Amino acid sequence: MKGKLAFFSILVLLFAIFIFVKFFILQRQSVYGKIKVIASPTAEVFIDNVDIGKTPFEDKYRIGEYFLKLIPAGTATDTASWQGKIKIYKNSLTYVNRELGASDITSGGEIFSVSKMEKTTKPNSGEIYVETDPQGAIVYLDNEEKGVAPLVMIDVLKGDHELSVFMPNFFRRNQKINIDQGFRVNAIFKLAYDQSQKLPGIPNDSKNTATNSANLKKTQVLIKDTPTGWLRVREEPTVDATEAAKVNPGQRFDLIEEQEGWYKIEYTIGKTGWVYSEYANKED
Repeated sequence: MKGKLAFFSILVLLFAIFIFVKFFILQRQSVYGKIKVIASPTAEVFIDNVDIGKTPFEDKYRIGEYFLKLIPAGTATDTASWQGKIKIYKNSLTYVNRELGASDITSGGEIFSVSKMEKTTKPNSGEIYVETDPQGAIVYLDNEEKGVAPLVMIDVLKGDHELSVFMPNFFRRNQKINIDQGFRVNAIFKLAYDQSQKLPGIPNDSKNTATNSANLKKTQVLIKDTPTGWLRVREEPTVDATEAAKVNPGQRFDLIEEQEGWYKIEYTIGKTGWVYSEYANKED
């Protein structure tokens, strides 16, 4: 009788250990994903405003949404920083690659993550979601044009593929991806402006040479050093206005308009805002 009780006690103990391992250890591990960040040049990595190291960076994080910021390290003072939101999914890798240029418009990169689909329509297939900045880039899968971003591609066969995006006057970006059954690859591309191309809106007609020269000789605004290391761009010429973007010391922008104490600049193509003139100089 005692032997049976001892055997039963051992079984109960083993079952309790199994439950503990499954629901307290394995389940806790499963709520994590991985993040990998690379940048050129090397950059300091901040997650939710906490400095966690330099690129290349790789670590495990709980699933959820985070605010990621990259600030060029060392002597790369003429290089723009980058910031944005990222998502980390369960048992998945979120990959961030940034090529930091002198300004936001000349910087490029991509963010890739993989998430579980709610339902699948075909066996041995998955999905791809593509978003681009600027919007409207042409999306190619295995060199076949699929449409214009933002775009969702369904019933993509399981396996390796080549994904690329292109927009006139911007550098093309390419990336090898792998599709798993029942999963979606989320791709966010940032396209870098090709400065060797003609400026948007400036015709190539030789009869307009004088006009073109006049248009190119615009007054510019040079951003000076600031206590924070960056300068806010606001939607209106007042300190209470909403922040539209941040610019860095040493960057130059076309002057659009001027009011007392403020300069209106085009900080990226098609986007304008106001900067405080105390931290900026006009250059004719």
